[in-house]
Amino acid sequence: MQDDKKQLLGVFDGEESLVQAFRKFKKENVEISDVFTPFPIHEVLENHGKKTRIITVSWFYGFFAAAAVLAFLYYTAVIDWPLNYGGKPSSAFPSFIVVTLILTIFSVTILSLFTFSARARIWPNVGKPVYHEGATDDKFVIMFDAEKVDAEKVKQLLKDLGAIEIVEKLDSETSIV
Repeated sequence: MQDDKKQLLGVFDGEESLVQAFRKFKKENVEISDVFTPFPIHEVLENHGKKTRIITVSWFYGFFAAAAVLAFLYYTAVIDWPLNYGGKPSSAFPSFIVVTLILTIFSVTILSLFTFSARARIWPNVGKPVYHEGATDDKFVIMFDAEKVDAEKVKQLLKDLGAIEIVEKLDSETSIV
C-alpha cells in the first residue's frame, strides 16, 4: 500500500528509562507521535502536549442537567400538578435538592462516558491497532512518525537511552485487536 505510514518504535523495560527518554526527546524537540504504557505515567500525560477538554464539557453537562432537572421538578410540582399539603408551599426548593444532585451526577457520568467513548473512537466491534504486543503487559513504548523525524538521529538516541528494542513498521503491519 502506498499510503501506509512508517512508524518508529522505541521499547523500554521500565518507567524510569521511558521518562528519561521522553524528557530527552522533548529537550531535543523531537516530535513524539504517541506513548504506550501499561499504566498511566503522569509526567508523560502532562507534558505530551495533548490536552483534554472533557472537564469543561462535563461542567456544561452538569450545569444543563441541573437546570433541566430543576425545571422539570418545578413544572411538575408547581405548574402542572400542585398539591396542597396543609398549607405548605408547593415550590419548596429544599425538597428538590437531593433529586437534583443525584440526577445531575448521573447525567454527567453517562454523558461524559459517551463523549469520551465517541472522542476516543472506543465502541464495540471497532479494532484498534496494537503497535507492540508488550505495551499492554510490561513494556513501555515511544512511537515516532518516521516521516516527521530524523530516523537515524532517533535510533541513535534510543540506543543511547537504553531502549531494549527499536522497531520500524508500517501501519499495515500492526495487529488489530
